[in-house]
Amino acid sequence: MSTIQVHLPSPTVQQVAGALGGREPDFEALSAVLRGGDPVVEQLLRSLPGAGGVSDLYAESAAAFLATHLLTLGRNERLPGPEHAAVRAGVAIMRERLAEPLTLATIAAEVHLSVYHFVRVFREATGQTPHRYLTRLRIEQAQRLLSTSSLSIEQIARRCGFASPGALSSAFLRQTGVRPSAYRKN
Repeated sequence: MSTIQVHLPSPTVQQVAGALGGREPDFEALSAVLRGGDPVVEQLLRSLPGAGGVSDLYAESAAAFLATHLLTLGRNERLPGPEHAAVRAGVAIMRERLAEPLTLATIAAEVHLSVYHFVRVFREATGQTPHRYLTRLRIEQAQRLLSTSSLSIEQIARRCGFASPGALSSAFLRQTGVRPSAYRKN
């Protein structure tokens, strides 16, 4: 077993906190959020040993990215308004039925919006299309299963809503830069 310790400089954390609205970081809440693991942090930590000998600019950029990611985790600020309630409901549907073949029309109908309107308010609220968001959720679940289970790639693909192991592999590679089998080995 090997471990990696990453220390973020206090000035970097304070600078990022200031850029995010000046709130003092809540390290206890952050710790609680990270107990279940975080695929972004895991992937970044896995890539660090291979980045040995790079410039200080790379290290500073990685620290700023990691601080930004960590300080925005768990900020479950509820979005106002009925349209955003539909977005929250849409996200809940995606999470609940991750393994099922979901269509945009199905989700939009269940949240009582037209497809066009749902896509518009979803993108406005999340910064992503519903399809991209759902794919991200599925890849994050696949990462968790690859790290914590001995399920085959085919079983993981089914549990994460992919039609085949090849579809999982393509989406996984696009999002993470590695194939599921390579991710599992690391």
